[in-house]
Amino acid sequence: MDGLAEPIVDLETEGLDMAGRPKRGNRIGLKRWARRGIAVVLVLALIPAVLTFLYLPWFVHPVSTLMLKDLATFSGYDRRWVSIDDVAPVLANSVIMSEDGQFCFHRGIDLGELRGVVDDALSGEMTRGASTITMQTVKNLYLWSRPLGSVRKVVELPLALYFDAVMSKRRIMEIYLNIAEWGPGIYGIEAAAQHHFGVSAKQLSRRQAALLAVTLPNPIARNPAKPGPGLRRLASLIERRAGRSGAYVSCLQ
Repeated sequence: MDGLAEPIVDLETEGLDMAGRPKRGNRIGLKRWARRGIAVVLVLALIPAVLTFLYLPWFVHPVSTLMLKDLATFSGYDRRWVSIDDVAPVLANSVIMSEDGQFCFHRGIDLGELRGVVDDALSGEMTRGASTITMQTVKNLYLWSRPLGSVRKVVELPLALYFDAVMSKRRIMEIYLNIAEWGPGIYGIEAAAQHHFGVSAKQLSRRQAALLAVTLPNPIARNPAKPGPGLRRLASLIERRAGRSGAYVSCLQ
């Protein structure tokens, strides 16, 4: 006989019936695993949904996933919760003008910025950040920084919409300012103000507030107490914008 003989397929070993279809037992097993996978996804989705309601009262002081990681690795951290009433208004104004100018007007997602990112990506240009303060808050509370940043963004968007629908803007800002990282092991504006400038969050000057605000995108590499020329120029810009913020910060009044 010319050529090589075709290999004999053992249908029993392959888990197939005589017609070459998966056996009924295997199909049941696959369905069972699929149901379990769906159940796990639903439970994971319910966790932030429930926690968001638990975080509504002013006396609840949430912690971030980074803070939990520091605890789990015995690194420790410094965080001193402070009411937004005890934070210098210029600090919150500076953070809005630096991080999310449309914070008071969007519903958790800045659609204009998001469309710009998509357009840049489709045209092959370098994309800019479109993360709102609300998105950063849910990321810090419920999600991870990296790896799989693109997967995180997909989860982050609906969470931000939900979070904004449930919480007031003032409460969102209060939580954000108390869980944001301002240096290695330094979380929250009170610990940041004390660590970097030796004052309370309520005593921050316009300059100090601007320097802290422009540190947020990269708190590990940027030191507000020892700013380089670039950071000082950026802080000057944010200081001027915060002084003219007006309606941009009206939701915090």
